[in-house]
Amino acid sequence: MATAAPGVSLHPEVEAFLSSGPLAGVVGGKDVTGTSGETIPTRDPGTGEVLAEVHAFTADDVEAAVATANDAFRTSGWATMAPNDRGVHLHRFADILEKNKDVLAQLEALDCGKLLPHAAGDVGNLISTLRYFTDMAGHVQRRSALAVAGHEAWTIRSPWGACGFIFPWNFPLLLFGWGTSPALAAGNTVVVKPAEDTPLSTIYVAKLAREAGIPDGVINVVPGSGATAGAALTASRGIKRMSFTGSPEVGRLVGEVCGRNLVPVKLELGGKGAAVVFDDVDVEDAATKLVGAITFHSGQVCCDATRWIVHESIYDDFVSRAASKLQAIHVDYQLSNACGMGPVVSEKQRARVLGYLEKGVAGGAEAVVAGGPAAVPGHEGYFVKPALLAGSFDNVAAREEIFGPVAFVTKFQTEDEGIAIANNTDYGLANSVWTSDLGRAARVAESMIAGNSWINAHNLFPHGVPYGGVNKSGMGGGVNSIETLFDYWRSQSVVRPL
Repeated sequence: MATAAPGVSLHPEVEAFLSSGPLAGVVGGKDVTGTSGETIPTRDPGTGEVLAEVHAFTADDVEAAVATANDAFRTSGWATMAPNDRGVHLHRFADILEKNKDVLAQLEALDCGKLLPHAAGDVGNLISTLRYFTDMAGHVQRRSALAVAGHEAWTIRSPWGACGFIFPWNFPLLLFGWGTSPALAAGNTVVVKPAEDTPLSTIYVAKLAREAGIPDGVINVVPGSGATAGAALTASRGIKRMSFTGSPEVGRLVGEVCGRNLVPVKLELGGKGAAVVFDDVDVEDAATKLVGAITFHSGQVCCDATRWIVHESIYDDFVSRAASKLQAIHVDYQLSNACGMGPVVSEKQRARVLGYLEKGVAGGAEAVVAGGPAAVPGHEGYFVKPALLAGSFDNVAAREEIFGPVAFVTKFQTEDEGIAIANNTDYGLANSVWTSDLGRAARVAESMIAGNSWINAHNLFPHGVPYGGVNKSGMGGGVNSIETLFDYWRSQSVVRPL
């Protein structure tokens, strides 16, 4: 079994992990294999070769993990210990993640096709998110007195119990941090179903949790297919709160099942973000940053700016500069020092990207930068070139989420027209406005129908700022802020007549 591309030096810990046989899930603090004996291969997107086989959990396996998480919630002391005591465990966990950050980054880069610096950034984000919510939970007042005539009354915030998480393949570690950190800091236990394409780093993190002394059963990982393990986790009546990150199509199914079970659900779904670029920008700077956004992680970012709406007076200049920059992107194996953009995650995803390029051109789009398959000598991975299409946003490639390094550009004349074009979508995740007029920037940003608006930048996620979507892009609250922590506490009122 291949473990990396020729010439790539693996950390000894990575080598040992990948060669340790079919990888098990982690339930109750122990390595647990699926009862069916079936495994799923996880592949290096840069070579197409198998990195490891991973046990595929059955529905019964998942249900057993949920039961273990609920047992841990009731009996381990995790839910009832003082926040500062729980914080000691979580900060120790963060310290151990920091100690292993190079190993985690290499695993993430290998499994996802990420550039190594980007994977290292995701590990750093996981660590800082865990510390952020741990510290917050230690300072938030969970008991609040109520001023009610004739009564003594208060509310108390308490953890829910076992919380379920299904994460996609594009940001396994970063999203693990965004999702589970507030749940754990609030005193819940978690059951995580990683994407079948990219389960390696999540399994490794669960193993490190044991080393940190996190009580058995608090963090559980159930690998397997979405159709089996993911569906079973969603449908489990033992789950007290559910979170799904992924496509709107699957999100609807998750929401429907959770609704039947009356389980609160958070859905973080896809996007078709817009960047409205006015004529008073530094054209070179705006083009550089938007090209950087669309090629970051090969465009596999749900909140990316995939629709560029550029003022007609600078349109030709902007498109010319952006096209030159896209054509200069060096596509290579993700661990190559010269790599500017790595592969997409799978052959299925490459076919999706190439298919949308074909449909877009067939539907009348101009291929300013044609994109297409990319050849990387010595590597038979899932490589594509970045692309730029132009024309009417009625085109299918401008309407539907592609999840690849493909931007679609059009022009506008007036501020109102630019806003109207940006809002003409079923999605509502994240947009940006580019202008040196800060009054106009604020006005346009507030007029965009989305969970997030950014000014003169794209893809900003500082801790403390809520991040979530509306419409087809999600429901049930966002991440990264104090509101997220409150999501993982249920509110209970207590009243006594005087």
